[in-house]
Amino acid sequence: MSRLLDLLEEERRKLNQLGETSLKQAIPLWDNPEVQEQSRRVDELVARVSKTKNKHSRVVR
Repeated sequence: MSRLLDLLEEERRKLNQLGETSLKQAIPLWDNPEVQEQSRRVDELVARVSKTKNKHSRVVR
């Protein structure tokens, strides 16, 4: 789980960097394919973390 959270944080940092660069270049975030792809990666990791947390909470109960 810790590895997954570390990966999520790393991908979020990448997304933030891409977003900042895009905005500095006056490119809307929704028009930047790199930002959109990175956002999808982050979304997928968030879903995996949530699913993993739900599994663990069921086991503990």
